[in-house]
Amino acid sequence: MRYPQGGGLTAERQQFREGLRLQAAERFARGEANSVIAEDLRVSVRSVQRWRRTWDEGGPRALRSQGPASLSRLNEKQFAQLEAELAKGPAAHGWEDQRWTLARVKTVIGRRFHLTCTIQGVRKLLVRNGWSCQVPARRAMERDDDAVAGWVKEVWPCAEVSRRPVGPGSSSRAKPDSP
Repeated sequence: MRYPQGGGLTAERQQFREGLRLQAAERFARGEANSVIAEDLRVSVRSVQRWRRTWDEGGPRALRSQGPASLSRLNEKQFAQLEAELAKGPAAHGWEDQRWTLARVKTVIGRRFHLTCTIQGVRKLLVRNGWSCQVPARRAMERDDDAVAGWVKEVWPCAEVSRRPVGPGSSSRAKPDSP
């Protein structure tokens, strides 16, 4: 993910970047070189080249911020309703176990708000609103510890590849077969 918080740039950061582009526009008008502008503004030359192309086509107004890259499909009121639905649990929506998956949340959004969205869109929506991936605090009731122990003893050793070579080795990498 490009931004660790998942929400993209903050409003302050968008304004900061827009300010850089507008400073570059002033310097384009003075005829300064891309490399000089990039060095002074501490951005890549490629970014300055892209900004100059945009400036040539549309002037300084073209370098203004376009706003957030993607808008949320649900407004604040709808997201609050979604949170209330999620708080009821998956069983209230027809699923047997108590796990919320992105696909299930997508289904609830479709049923409740008559919106279609992608799995990644659901993930971005949840992360943007402070939700995160969670691992259950307790083990599932259906877990069979005896079956797990048997699998670890019998199946896992067969699946795990030995890291040591079976045949005799050599200390020389250049001539492994030399006597």
